[in-house]
Amino acid sequence: MSSFRRLLGFTMLLSWVVTTLGFVGVAQQVVAQTSSVDAYIATESPAAKAGVLANIGPSGAKCQGAKAGVVIASPSNTNPDYVFTWTRDSSLVFKMLIDQYTLAIDSSASLRTLIDQFVAAEASLQQTSNPSGLISTGGLGEPKFNIDGSAFTGPWGRPQRDGPALRATALITYANWLIKNSNTTFAESTLWPIIKLDLDYVAINWNLTTFDLWEEIDSSSFFTTAVQHRALREGITLANTLGVSSSVTAYPTQADNILCFLQSFWHPSGSMPFMTANTGGGRSGIDANTVLASIHTFDPQAGCDSTTFQPCSDHALANLLAYTQAFRSVYSINANLASTAALATGRYPEDVYMGGNPWYLATFAVAEQLYDALEVWNSQGSLQVTSLSQPFFALFDSSIAPGTFASSTSTFTTLTTAIKAYADSYIALAAKFTPSNGGLAEQYSRDDGSPLSAVDLTWSYASALTVFEARSGTKFASWGAKGLTVSSQCATNAGGNGETIPVTFNVDATTVLGENIYIAGSVNALQDWDADNALLLSSANYPIWSITVNLPANTIVQYKYIRKDGGSVTWESDPNNQFTTNGSGAQTLNDSWR
Repeated sequence: MSSFRRLLGFTMLLSWVVTTLGFVGVAQQVVAQTSSVDAYIATESPAAKAGVLANIGPSGAKCQGAKAGVVIASPSNTNPDYVFTWTRDSSLVFKMLIDQYTLAIDSSASLRTLIDQFVAAEASLQQTSNPSGLISTGGLGEPKFNIDGSAFTGPWGRPQRDGPALRATALITYANWLIKNSNTTFAESTLWPIIKLDLDYVAINWNLTTFDLWEEIDSSSFFTTAVQHRALREGITLANTLGVSSSVTAYPTQADNILCFLQSFWHPSGSMPFMTANTGGGRSGIDANTVLASIHTFDPQAGCDSTTFQPCSDHALANLLAYTQAFRSVYSINANLASTAALATGRYPEDVYMGGNPWYLATFAVAEQLYDALEVWNSQGSLQVTSLSQPFFALFDSSIAPGTFASSTSTFTTLTTAIKAYADSYIALAAKFTPSNGGLAEQYSRDDGSPLSAVDLTWSYASALTVFEARSGTKFASWGAKGLTVSSQCATNAGGNGETIPVTFNVDATTVLGENIYIAGSVNALQDWDADNALLLSSANYPIWSITVNLPANTIVQYKYIRKDGGSVTWESDPNNQFTTNGSGAQTLNDSWR
């Protein structure tokens, strides 16, 4: 649908709102904003596409020396030096390009050639020995490489375990299209071996700690866990299609385990519940990681499912509210803004990297989640307000109460119209701070909005294109999230049916003077993996350290012990310890420090 037709349709809807509900001033503002956003998209779309292509070898205008199919993060080579290829960034960028090709947004032969070059480049990188190991000893967790395809051997936060999952998802999207277009041979002989290496890595290593999305914290990451879960689910489906399901028999069990673990990141306490981004790091846990996880695991067929953190779920909306509001007092450019005005958003409120500024991709991500939510509400013909999501909806209707509102009601129209305008305001905010040439850096200033840090960030351009597609209602295929449930024994912060049992943890750990042993884990009673608030064990029977904690009955629980010596914090080695609590009666676990 053309921008004009979308604008005309939206204007007619707002005319109805004006006549029926009397929102004259608001409607006029929304129409003006919608028009300005349409104009920005019309100019920024080709600029962003050109920005992406300029950063892909071998012919990109800004990536001299890059191997064919290799994506550079940015042409910036000093302060910061981003002339490397990250598996994560490359996979997200090519997922966007593969979507454009397979959905006929861009059916050019040159794009098809570029996709095939990406496939070849990634197959080569999988086999490249690097500081994380060989292909059979952890090398797939290596985060970045030199742009000629050789290993980067300098110090870095490694491993990073989201890359294999994201690469698998991009290539599975391509494989599914090839199969539908009578090219199963290429999908099976060329793509499947690459995909399976990545999925095997996920199935074996998902329960090990990882450096997070921002390469700063070595713990468990919500974004990583979410994309790992998606990759395994769609990998199972592809294996069935190709008739090789016998080679992935471990995937269903591990996918169920990952989905269970995903629930443990929910942080229900406080005035604004949210999904914590990482299990370590000493930060609040509020982070763009979680919003990015929601949009990159969006399944339009899954409705507003909270288990997989779908964009319109009450958990995702509550989290979005907590995330955006966390920046209200952090950035000067957010001062004195109305409650329904877009807030400049960054990685996390405590960020200090390059001065700790808003990121274009983070700001676009807020809008994209909202557009995804609107797509589902309009498709299913209703929206639900729960007690958990009510504070989010109250931004747009202060009197809103929990309930289900059909598309035929004025409440549905009022809310969806206002939320559409709110989503548009985030694009308008990014537009305000986009230079006239359409260039998108990594960040923009927290004080005046001027572009900062790495110039022409490929991920920034890709995030612009995906949010534009979400706004236009581009239809994406399901990856299998619909109807998924977690086991009744799955650990959640809610604690099952409310029954608890005493569990005694004993660990044999030799320490030095001033050093103590703590425990943290995946349920609220074990501090939701928060190292700062981990529980101190008693050394009365040294070298056995002990503590008894009441835990939810019939629940899978993961945990680790922690050494603390003043400001030094050392987690026990991987993997997480795991057990299932009894239905009744006391339980004792005897461990040795790893």
